[in-house]
This record gives sequence, C-alpha cells and structure tokens, in this order.
Amino acid sequence: MSQPRRILVVGGVAGGASAAARLRRLDETCEIVVFDRGPYVSFANCGLPYYVGNVILEERKLLVASAELFQSRFAIGVRTEHDVTAIDRARRVLTVTSLATGETREEPYDVLVLAPGAAAIRPPIPGIDLPGIFSVRTIPDSRRVRAWIEGENAKRALVVGGGFIGLEMAENLAHRGLSVTIVEKADQLMPPFDAEMAAPIADALASHGVDVRLGDGVTRFAPGRDGALEVTTERGATLTADIVILAIGVRPEVSLAKAAGLTIGASGGIAVNESMRTSDPYIYAVGDAVETLDAVTGARQVVPLAGPANRQGRVAAEAIAGRGTHFRGVQATAVCGAFGMVMASTGASEKALRRAGVDDYEKVYLHPGHHVGYFPGAKPIHLKVLFRKSDGRVLGAQAVGEEGVEKRIDVIAMAIQLGGTVHDLSEAELCYAPQFGAAKDPVNLAGFIAENARNGDMPLASWDKLGEAVVLDVREPAEVERGAIPGAIHIPLHDLRTRLGELPRGVPIDVTCAVGQRGYFAVRLLRQNGFDARHLSGGYQTYQTLRRG
Repeated sequence: MSQPRRILVVGGVAGGASAAARLRRLDETCEIVVFDRGPYVSFANCGLPYYVGNVILEERKLLVASAELFQSRFAIGVRTEHDVTAIDRARRVLTVTSLATGETREEPYDVLVLAPGAAAIRPPIPGIDLPGIFSVRTIPDSRRVRAWIEGENAKRALVVGGGFIGLEMAENLAHRGLSVTIVEKADQLMPPFDAEMAAPIADALASHGVDVRLGDGVTRFAPGRDGALEVTTERGATLTADIVILAIGVRPEVSLAKAAGLTIGASGGIAVNESMRTSDPYIYAVGDAVETLDAVTGARQVVPLAGPANRQGRVAAEAIAGRGTHFRGVQATAVCGAFGMVMASTGASEKALRRAGVDDYEKVYLHPGHHVGYFPGAKPIHLKVLFRKSDGRVLGAQAVGEEGVEKRIDVIAMAIQLGGTVHDLSEAELCYAPQFGAAKDPVNLAGFIAENARNGDMPLASWDKLGEAVVLDVREPAEVERGAIPGAIHIPLHDLRTRLGELPRGVPIDVTCAVGQRGYFAVRLLRQNGFDARHLSGGYQTYQTLRRG
C-alpha cells in the first residue's frame, strides 16, 4: 500500500487552521500536521483589543480551538512553539526548531500550506524598543499590555496610528480609564476611507476626550520622569505617556517564502493563483501573507482580514483535495466600532479608484436615518456609494454612523460580489419595520439617487468644482443662518416656483439643501422649467464633511 499524503501547514489562526480543518473534512486518508511559532494554534486576534480593555474578561474566550481539539476531533497534529526556519523545495522538506527544547529536525511533506500571517510594523524610530511600547498581534502581546497597565498603574496612553486597530485600542484603553492620545501620520483617521467619510470619526473621538493629532508622526521615544515615556513628533510636540501602543499597520511575513525562492508579488505578499497555489506546484499560501486580486479594480494587493483568510484556507484545502474551487479575490469589506461610532466599507474607495487609474465612476452621498424618523431613536447614516458611470455597476461604498451601518454595507457588499448595479440597489427587497429601517431603505435610496443621476433626471454637480457654477440653496432661512455655502443664492423650496425669475438662464445652477432630498425636488422643478440645474449630492451635510475631510 502507498503511504498517505503528508500535508504540512505552517501557521494557524484563520488561514492555516481553516485549511487544515477543511482538508480533513475532505480527505480522511492524508496526514495533516500544523506548525505554529506561538503557544496557540487558533485564536481570535480580532478580539485582542477588547481583552486589553476588560470587555472580554477571560483569556480562554479568545481560544477558538486548542491543539487537543484538533487532534481529538480531526486527527490533525499540532506543534505549537515550533519555528519553521527553512524550506527545501527540491527535497520537499521543512527544517523545524522546537522553541521549547532547541531541537531541530527535518519534516518531509507532499504538499505544503504557508500561513505565516503578518507582523506588526515597527519602524526604526530611536527608542522604539524601550519598555512600555507594545504591538498587539497575539494573546501573549495582549497579556503583556494588561500586565503593564496594572503593574505600572498607567494613566496616559499614546496610540501611534489611527486605523482599525488604533481606534479599537484607543477605545479600550479609554474604557479602562486611561487618557488617550492618537498620533496619525496621515491627514485623516482611518486612512483606507476617503477623507470626507472619516471626518465624523474624528469628531466622535474628540467628543469623548481623545486627543487626536493628524498629519504628524513619531520621531523619537525616550525615558521620561517617573518611568514614563517621552515622545517627540515630527511637528515638534513632546508628549508624555505611561504606555505606547504601535498600531501603524502590518507587513506580510514572507521571509521563509522568499528564502525558498517563491515568487513575491509587487505588493509584497506571496504570489498565488486563484487556487492559492504559489510558484511552486507543491506549495500553497493563504492569509495575511499573500497577494490577492482586488475584485473591483483588478489590482494586486495584500488585505489582512480574517474573512478572506478563512475563505483562502478553504479554497487551498479544496484545491489540494482535487476540487476545482477558485478564490475570486478580495473586496475588503470591513467594519470598525469605536466610541459609539460604526465605520464600514466595501469595494473600492474613491482614492483606490484614482490609484488604479479608473475614471469611469460617479459618486453619491446621502444621510438617511437608520430607521424611520417617526420611530424614536433614529440615527443618521452617512453613506457614500461609488458606481461606474457607463453601466451603473456598484464599485464601492463607505458608511459612518451610530446604528445600522454594517447592515447596509453588507447588502452593498453582496451586490458588488454579484456584479450588481445601482438599479439592483433601488430594487433590493429588504426587511422593514419602523424600529429596523424604512420602506425605502438607505440602500434603496442610494440606488434611487444614482439611477436619477444616470438617467438624466438629476445630473450631479461635482463638489470638487464647487464655485464654478451658480449655487442655489433651497433650505429654510433658519437653516441658512446656521451656516451656508459662501456666495450661494438662497430661495426656500416652497418659494421656488414663484421666484424663478431671480435665477439666471443659460448657465449651470448647482442646487443644495440639507441632505439632498429638497435639492432633488428643486432640480426636477428647475429642469422642467428650462434651467440647467444639477444636484450637489448630500447637500450641506456633505459640504461640511468635505471641508473637515
């Protein structure tokens, strides 16, 4: 009898653990062994900030599956605290060192799956290795942060980086009673978002007492008084902190793959095909270390998200088992909650479309309530939807608000996956009851607005070219007194029919209101009376966020 195939997996967590478990469900005959440098093979690293913040109180809650469970339930061998140091592709052999004993041995394989993940970026800043400066990627990392806060009685925290992890860590440190400062090198929080969509996030943090410093970076860490850290920034500020969290981002772990001569993509991740196979036919790679296809723009990118990593592990397992499954790419659907705000996105941002050289797109803004206004507690959702001008295909969406944000982005994410258009959004049949939504859901409204733009009922004016045309504000006088676009003509909507003679003909008129609805009504009235009226999508609410962004 021939020997069963030996499948080795380097790295657990999302991608590697999913690949191993799925492969066992498909093939009872092969031998499967997982090697991981850490003490845990499968844990919820997305929950680490909440463990630091005492929202999750028990460390064991973060453990998804133990080595014992893998062995007893799936007959999968797990070797934690084992470091794979080399791949001999010609012989199909790994060199593995036990971190506990120092023993090194060779492990042969028939097929290899690489899931080494990504490492936190630690730039060569003077003093970055001082005590009290942490990254949070593993359970031991979060354990050390908790111990430092308690042991040093930390009161002041500095978070370097204002992305997903930075915001979650800031919220959880504040939850533990620390005063928090965020230093972000970009001119906005949440750099993957378009700048105007990130503006409400900065407002929310400021309202909760977080000191947000944008457009600044750290240049030096040094010991301060009474065991504190003294932090110097590019703009010359000196900040004092009892603990520093580095949340600058992550870098794919490709050193093992690179040393083995596997192809590394231009974005820095391991190059794989749609079956997750690398340039070596006997080696697959999944998770944060791989370069994948952007499902919207077609660009190659590294997207360190748990959902895609799990799906990639499943695809690799099915390919190894001989099935024809393919990974379609990543559209980077993601959500983050901090300080009462929810931020979610899917598909391409406007800045990503520009980077990819895509100019066949249009955008709409809207600010509906997350459920009907007559039911108590309605909260606004600030929503931006990008679509292709030529055929209406949905390209991306971003939303910010307190309630109902992720629900709408999930719906749009599925529309993008299925190649849907804004017309599909307008026709989407979604749940409705007063406490959950509206008969015209925000997703439907986004579709209606985009449809009106595409069919000529409501041509869109460009906020980027504000001031190149006459601006008409159709809000009520009290609204205008609280703030208005400089130079705008003011005619309330209910007076517009009787005051058309006050408007110039033969020139574009860009119409605005509070959030867009009255502006749309005015555009329809004006266009049917011979005016070249266009709509400033999202109204004065969008104008304010664009100015802040």
